[in-house]
Amino acid sequence: MSHTNILLEAGTNELEIVEFFIDEIVDSKDGGPPKVYKGYYGVNVAKVLEIIRLPRVTEMPEVSHPSVLGAFNLRSHIIPLVDLSVWLDKQRAPTDSPKVIVTEFNNVTTSFLVTGVTRIHRMSWEAVEPPNRYVSSLSGDCITGVVKLEDRIVFLLDLEKIVADLNPNLGLKLDMSIEWNASARYRALIADDSVLIREMLKDLLNKANFDVEAVQNGREAWDLLVRLKNRAEESNRPLTDYLQVVVADIEMPSMDGHNLTKRIKDDPYLRQLPVILFSSLITDKLRHKGEAVGADDQISKPDVAQLAIRAKNLIQEKLATATAA
Repeated sequence: MSHTNILLEAGTNELEIVEFFIDEIVDSKDGGPPKVYKGYYGVNVAKVLEIIRLPRVTEMPEVSHPSVLGAFNLRSHIIPLVDLSVWLDKQRAPTDSPKVIVTEFNNVTTSFLVTGVTRIHRMSWEAVEPPNRYVSSLSGDCITGVVKLEDRIVFLLDLEKIVADLNPNLGLKLDMSIEWNASARYRALIADDSVLIREMLKDLLNKANFDVEAVQNGREAWDLLVRLKNRAEESNRPLTDYLQVVVADIEMPSMDGHNLTKRIKDDPYLRQLPVILFSSLITDKLRHKGEAVGADDQISKPDVAQLAIRAKNLIQEKLATATAA
């Protein structure tokens, strides 16, 4: 399977998702025999390397979770296999031809066992609704979005969280050895749909002498930026009195980070703001998308320790340019 999403123009607020399903055995409400329920899920095409038939799997010693079935060899790469139904605490119905979705993000390759794959959907991020708290709590906070189709609901899964939970060494970590210069105070806006990452970034930037406003998607960030712009214009003060940098994830319901960046850079007043894209989708193959919309910097999520340093450098560069002008 190829990366068809590369054909999508950056900044259009569109995405492509691979829809797949898990046949789950559920108890009958009327006391009869168990029934099979088809649960539909999705993942961004940009994270999918390919979809294959179930290969021969070798068990791994001392696995961290029962969902890890083992590993297999794919073109000289050893790839772990996670049974997604076990992770989701579902009982998967037997099938003759289950499928394996091979993914890559944050420079880590992992595969997930599912019952089958339906199709690829191309849609606007506006069609993706954030999950409510009840849905999030039932799924262990691994659902990042909800897509309502004509006859079914598709849940977008946070595969990053699943992989990080299976191997904590792959998760984000703050570098507590960095000593910050407290001579200046800055203001940052963070847009990320993950509660965990928002709180971690707030903690990191607070330690680096930033006052932080955090929102859960690009739409909320844009609305806040428009309010700050109006306030600055009405008071005849520079925008930098209110905000100095924007840090945005790429994958977010309602409005993604690429579209948010494009809006900022297309606005004559807001374009002075440095924008840093902070996402697992920042790879050599996809970095050109952030460049196309005018992002000032792009950082892959494992490199969280670099975020505050590079944010400060960008702010200081912008201030020096403004002073020289």
